[in-house]
Amino acid sequence: MKSNVETAEIAQPYAQALFSVAQSKNLTEEFGSDARDLLDLLKNSDQLRNLIDNPFIQAETKKAVISQILGGDSANPYLRNFLLLLVDRRRIFFLDQILQQYLVLLRQLNQTVLAEVTSAVPLSPEQQQAIQQKVIAITQARQVELETKVDSDLIGGVIIKVGSQVIDASLRGQLRRLSLRLSN
Repeated sequence: MKSNVETAEIAQPYAQALFSVAQSKNLTEEFGSDARDLLDLLKNSDQLRNLIDNPFIQAETKKAVISQILGGDSANPYLRNFLLLLVDRRRIFFLDQILQQYLVLLRQLNQTVLAEVTSAVPLSPEQQQAIQQKVIAITQARQVELETKVDSDLIGGVIIKVGSQVIDASLRGQLRRLSLRLSN
C-alpha cells in the first residue's frame, strides 16, 4: 500500500526530471497534453491500471503495452523512453502520481490554477467560462484549468475548490448552514 508521503518523495524527482527534459526540448505543453491523456486512460481502464500495479507482470510485457499505447515509433521518443525507464526502475507503479506532479509543475510555469468544480448537473460551456472568470478574479492567475465532477447529492449549485480555498455555493451547503443557525 502506498502512503502519500512516500509517494510524493518518489514521484517528485521523476516529475521534475521529466519536466526538465520537456523544457530543454521545448515540449512542456505537448508532454502536458500527453500526461492528461495518460491520466484519463489510467482512470478509465481498470485493465491498464491492473497491468501497471501488478508486480508479477514481466517488465517486457509492461514495456510492450506502453509502446503500443503510445503508438509505437510515432510517439514522442523522450516520453516513451521516460515511461520505459520507469518500468526498468520499478517505478511505473507511481505513474499516476508522477504525471499529476508534472501537471502541477506545468501549471506553475504557466501561472495556471487548478479549480476542482463539483456540481449537481453537468455544467454548460457558458457556466464553465463564468466559473473560470470568477476564479481568475479571486486568484489573479493567468489561466484556470477546470476539473469538473457531478454529484447529484448537491441538489443544485456548485462547490469550487482552488488549492485549500473552498467556495460552497451548493444548495446542500446552504441548507447545512441554515440548519446550524437554527439549532443555535
